[in-house]
Amino acid sequence: MQFKINKAAIIHAKRATRKYLRNEFRDKLSQAKISVQLCALALLFAIIASLVIILFRLSLVWAEQYLHADSMSFSSTLSDWRSYLPLIGALLIWLLSLLGSKRYRRMGIAYVLHRFKLHYGKVPLQSAAGQFFQALIALMTNFSVGKEGPAIHLGAVSASVMAEKFSLPDNSVRIMCASGIAAGIAATFNAPLAAVLFVFEVIVREYKIHYFFPIMLSAICGAVSSQLVFGNIHEYDLINVIHIPLDHYPILLIGGLALGCVAALFNFSLMKVTATGQHWPLIYRLLIAAVVTTLVGLVMPQALGSGDFAINEAISEHPSLLFLIALLLAKMLATIAAIGFGVPGGLIGPLYGIGALIGAILALVSSIIFPSIAPYVGLYTVIGMTAMMGVCLSAPLAALVALLELTNDASIILPAMFVTIPAFLVAYQGFNTNSILLKQLDIMGLGYKVAPLNQGLQKKGVRVLMDKRFVIVNDDDELLLEVLKRAAGRPVLVRNAEGEIEMLRLEMQSFEDSTTLSRLPMPGLPDTATLNEAYEALVAKRSGEVYIYRGTNQKVVGVISWANLLQEIRSGQV
Repeated sequence: MQFKINKAAIIHAKRATRKYLRNEFRDKLSQAKISVQLCALALLFAIIASLVIILFRLSLVWAEQYLHADSMSFSSTLSDWRSYLPLIGALLIWLLSLLGSKRYRRMGIAYVLHRFKLHYGKVPLQSAAGQFFQALIALMTNFSVGKEGPAIHLGAVSASVMAEKFSLPDNSVRIMCASGIAAGIAATFNAPLAAVLFVFEVIVREYKIHYFFPIMLSAICGAVSSQLVFGNIHEYDLINVIHIPLDHYPILLIGGLALGCVAALFNFSLMKVTATGQHWPLIYRLLIAAVVTTLVGLVMPQALGSGDFAINEAISEHPSLLFLIALLLAKMLATIAAIGFGVPGGLIGPLYGIGALIGAILALVSSIIFPSIAPYVGLYTVIGMTAMMGVCLSAPLAALVALLELTNDASIILPAMFVTIPAFLVAYQGFNTNSILLKQLDIMGLGYKVAPLNQGLQKKGVRVLMDKRFVIVNDDDELLLEVLKRAAGRPVLVRNAEGEIEMLRLEMQSFEDSTTLSRLPMPGLPDTATLNEAYEALVAKRSGEVYIYRGTNQKVVGVISWANLLQEIRSGQV
């Protein structure tokens, strides 16, 4: 008998210990602080996100064996069936969109940014299949779109869905989403540092130290995964980059001004097309994009695809100036049609192609006046790629580091900075240009702006502030007063006959020397919520309390009062 009692006690102790550790784990993740637990979870989810991206890349490589060829081998474009792939692709994308719900048709970087800002990075799992297969078809069928769009979306979905499966606090789900995005970009481009900076510049849009380590670990995981499968490849390391003398910098300054004008024109045209076709049926938009892409491909097949064909032309040994200008116009037209009319895919690849052409054109024009510039066409090409991405996406630092990693040559840093700064100032101040991604959100009517107070409150989970020393009793009028007296200042909660939670309070009557026992209804929040939800529930009356529950309201785990919340806000910790 004694053995049975001891065995039961041991089992009870183990359960209590596990429960305590789980609660400690959730409490740790609810804080806006660096933690080993957060880093470990980010690494785990980054492995999953990286595997998804590698599967996407392998599928694309397999498909390209049957559908793609070097653009130079298009000997008879009118009779080559590959010239009409965009039309086939548009129909396939439309058919796939019909199979899914309209609710999950939005995808891409702008949509992920919206979900990150207003929904803690929770991207619906149902949108993943559409993004995977539609973007795969768009890239396979020569549309002028990039690989980073599906990489960011799929990375965000993979990490955020896993975070929700683990019932992580919402503030941690947001960090996991950012980490998944970093893993997706790094697994796509083998550029981990650029992935980290891109997430901070474009997605998070602020710097917090407790975000940094999970995101950095995820980017490392993505890059290592890419190297294990595809090798340690720097995509543009074949570009011949030569150190440029200082006496060429005035020419770079003029080139930066010209590039800023072109970038502003591109942004304006793309946003105009996006706004014009926003409310058209999807099939109309896809067919228009397909027709434009097909016509461009028949005349200038080097303008098709993500941007590699255009870059190859820009860095060829003896490029023709007139040909490069025509190719630039064709590439811009194909990109505006594809992205503007909603073909799924990213923008960075096409921007690299456009920037490379602009850089090569500037080098050739300058070499007419200054022949000594001719050997530096490769450097001008890389500089144009850097500045074009930095200006159009409002991410100059991420663009600089991305090209540094992709070319594996640090000599581009100083001249690229020298060109990007005037280009950025001309576009944003001279032409009032905005980030393409933020402008897309405005056109689509998707919010992304969060007040600083709410943004600060979203960084902490409710478990950080909730009072765990509470008393909860069933509805019994005869016992309530006695319970309140013995609570010794602790919150007393009552579960009424309908199962609702009420706060028990002893109030002094102003017109007579007596007290009244009052019962005030309380809103409830899950323990995965953040302090922002508690603030929104109490700010209207600026008083009261919310109860925190785990799973269902039958498991109340804490109470947060308006007074405690206000004290937290005034402490300067949010």
